[in-house]
Amino acid sequence: MELIKVLLVEDDPDWIKAMTSYLNKEDDLLVVGAAVHPDEAVSMAAKLDFDVVLMDIQLTDRGLDGIYTAVEILELRPAKIIMLTSMSDEHVMTEAFTAGAVNYIEKTRFREVPHAIRSAYRHPAAMDALLKEFSRLKREEQLKKLTTAEREVYELIEEGYTQSQIEKKLVKAESTLKNQVNKMLKKLGVKSSKEAVEKVRRRGISRDKQSD
Repeated sequence: MELIKVLLVEDDPDWIKAMTSYLNKEDDLLVVGAAVHPDEAVSMAAKLDFDVVLMDIQLTDRGLDGIYTAVEILELRPAKIIMLTSMSDEHVMTEAFTAGAVNYIEKTRFREVPHAIRSAYRHPAAMDALLKEFSRLKREEQLKKLTTAEREVYELIEEGYTQSQIEKKLVKAESTLKNQVNKMLKKLGVKSSKEAVEKVRRRGISRDKQSD
């Protein structure tokens, strides 16, 4: 039987102990690691072999930092992330899917977790398609304030072009390009081109946002 390897990310040691025992009773599920802090979760994600992450949406008193942690883990490797929460909030649910989660389960429904893990692992195609489209829409939402010229500049920055290369490619004066970049940064609410690319790539999710 093929084992589905699970990484738990949860700040409550008692919940980790209970969920580990509960999942390991299933013949096809195996908890391979547990993290209690965002940084520990990212570190484990870089080292462990796992298929599915059970992520508590509130890991510290800073707010919904499980969402940001999910983004960081997905930047390291493809994995199916299921958000666990004690909150039933439409906005939080939307944020979870924005981060790339494939499911969102309230902790009181923990008996559904084994089925959710299997579904995420074995039948990912439909949700992957939805998440891809959702990601595209979030990207368009962030870039819609840019003019055609500003977006053209942004997309070249995103592709890795330097300012001098963009000047030559678009036949723009240095002053014109700098003006367009500054306007672009202001509209995106960032201070640098690197930060702009990171914000759009992360679908607008940032650590500061999680403390709201």
